[in-house]
Amino acid sequence: MRVLVAGLIGGIVMFIWGAVAHMALGLGNLGIHQPANEDVVLSTLHQGLGMQSGVYILPSVDPSKMSDPAVVTAYSEKTKVSPYAWVVYMPQSDNLMQMGPQLGRQWASDTLSSLALAFVMGLAAFSFSRRLSLAVVLAVFAWLSTMVPYWNWYRFPLDFTLAALVEQLLGWLLAGAAMAWWLGRSERSRV
Repeated sequence: MRVLVAGLIGGIVMFIWGAVAHMALGLGNLGIHQPANEDVVLSTLHQGLGMQSGVYILPSVDPSKMSDPAVVTAYSEKTKVSPYAWVVYMPQSDNLMQMGPQLGRQWASDTLSSLALAFVMGLAAFSFSRRLSLAVVLAVFAWLSTMVPYWNWYRFPLDFTLAALVEQLLGWLLAGAAMAWWLGRSERSRV
């Protein structure tokens, strides 16, 4: 029960921190820019990408043709002179101002992540500082294993990538402190 409560506490702290980080501090917007002419871009998406939702990388090459040297050479030359884009595409978007379902999924993600961390924190009778260190190390691990590859392979902007580190590090520091406190408190009360 103590791990469950710690996970719920962590989920609440992370959810609140996420709101502060995005809405008050603007960490979620670093590296994201407004297009020079949004209407021109939007008007060509259906024609250029079709009607299938998904992630598109431009310029693109069919992976099944990567063994053809001519295709690889042509693609390589094209990448040297073409713009690059990593596009999350939905041919028919949702109302992006209706955030209720997204907020619910975010809270669930924060809480499930916190439950996993609380489980690891609760495995042994660690001190507060060790539990907190574990939260920080796992935050850096998660960032290194997800955001750095996105920066490296998909060219996510460096400021966007570093802002994600700050967001995760501070968030899990706060949530980790709350969870470490709860787990230590509940251990002391059982003695």
